[in-house]
Amino acid sequence: MALADLPVPLKLPPMEAKLVDELPPGEGWRFEPKWDGFRCLAFRAGEAVELKAKSGKPLGRYFPDVVEMLQRLPVDRFVIDGELTIAVNGELSFDALQLRLHPAESRVRKLAAEHPAGLVLFDCLMDARGRSLVEAPLSKRRAALEALYRRFKSPERISLSPGTEDRAQARAWLREVGSALDGVVAKRLDGPYVPGERAMLKIKRMRTADCVVGGFRYEQGSREVGSLLLGLYDDAGRLDHVGFTSTITDAERPALTGRLEALAGGDGFTGDKPGGPSRWSNGRSVEWTPLRPELVAEVRYDHVTGNRFRHGTKLIRFRPDKAPRQCTMEQLRGEAAPSRILAMTRTDQPLVPAKAGARAESRQPTPRA
Repeated sequence: MALADLPVPLKLPPMEAKLVDELPPGEGWRFEPKWDGFRCLAFRAGEAVELKAKSGKPLGRYFPDVVEMLQRLPVDRFVIDGELTIAVNGELSFDALQLRLHPAESRVRKLAAEHPAGLVLFDCLMDARGRSLVEAPLSKRRAALEALYRRFKSPERISLSPGTEDRAQARAWLREVGSALDGVVAKRLDGPYVPGERAMLKIKRMRTADCVVGGFRYEQGSREVGSLLLGLYDDAGRLDHVGFTSTITDAERPALTGRLEALAGGDGFTGDKPGGPSRWSNGRSVEWTPLRPELVAEVRYDHVTGNRFRHGTKLIRFRPDKAPRQCTMEQLRGEAAPSRILAMTRTDQPLVPAKAGARAESRQPTPRA
């Protein structure tokens, strides 16, 4: 059988999730961790293996270790959905995933040898008889995934994603683990796999940090503030640039601009500094005004990558009660070890209830603080 003969087409887009604020109420939901990795649909037919990103682009050339890992499995045809992850020193690293997206094959091979990637599985789109499961309910797809995982016979660097119907357990995932998780995903147990549609719900784990405003940028074509540049002190006492916030209302801009201009002067950031102009700027203002490190802002963020906020943050309030020197990198909690997250739900037991309406396997070990 060739890849083109599989019952699920290679061009199938993965099912996606809609962002919501809270875990959904009611029965019939399955909650799973939302992993902070690269989404990946994996196809195998004989010795042929294809890895597809959420965008539909092939990933195999960047993850040859995963291709080889799947080729070694004792099952020679499957279609599975999951997340590529890389552990560095026992912690999940999104930076290590991004480094794989390199044009040089020799560089990719070197990185793969140093830190092999793993695959966390959460869906199965083909059953053992070679029939598509795309239209099947999640409860049936999960049962097929667990059966397939058993046929893999203790696979190397492949794991089943935890899952539960217990809302309290889902809240614990949001509360107690580090930034290795992007949040929690809620799926209907009776729902089919809907390619390319936001048929799942995702609840992000948002955190806050108190940051020094080390500089600001004007709005393009304006003399009013467009964004605040945020910093945190490292262990050596240097103020490193860690991100920005641009959630400033039009009503706030005039007064805030005057307040910031009164603080202008000095180096602003004494460690890592904001980037300057580049050919990728697309006309956006990249010039910035350094400030004396006196103003503290509390912001909400979702993820940290390489001691920086991966996305823009939301300004909550200014903190005149907070000393700038108290704003340190220690606030950016380290990422949780994969073993700790996986231990939060037993993956060696079926997670799908034996009958409709029953609760998921509840004999999970309690996560350690």
